[in-house]
Amino acid sequence: MSEFTTIPNHVKFKAKKLFGESGRIIDGSIAYIDLEGGGPVEQHTHEHDHLFIVTQGAAKLLLGEEEIILKKDEAYLVKGSIPHATWNVSDGETVMIGITVMPE
Repeated sequence: MSEFTTIPNHVKFKAKKLFGESGRIIDGSIAYIDLEGGGPVEQHTHEHDHLFIVTQGAAKLLLGEEEIILKKDEAYLVKGSIPHATWNVSDGETVMIGITVMPE
């Protein structure tokens, strides 16, 4: 996605767009994932999607056979229909926000 920029008419303020329209928000959570933590152990599927935002550390998203690494200040929309799991791949704790969305 985008890099951090200063928004017009703001001072000492940098912002980065993490995501655009992504469906209807159902709920949101924050997770603190310890070293080598994550889950579920077996990848799973469901009807809703997850918008994951890493605020500290790094997370590996397993998406079937594909792997995506999300670093601090990055986001990714995981389609619930694709088998998936999330694991901490940083040297410390990873903090991640998960927003559950119903696809349109």
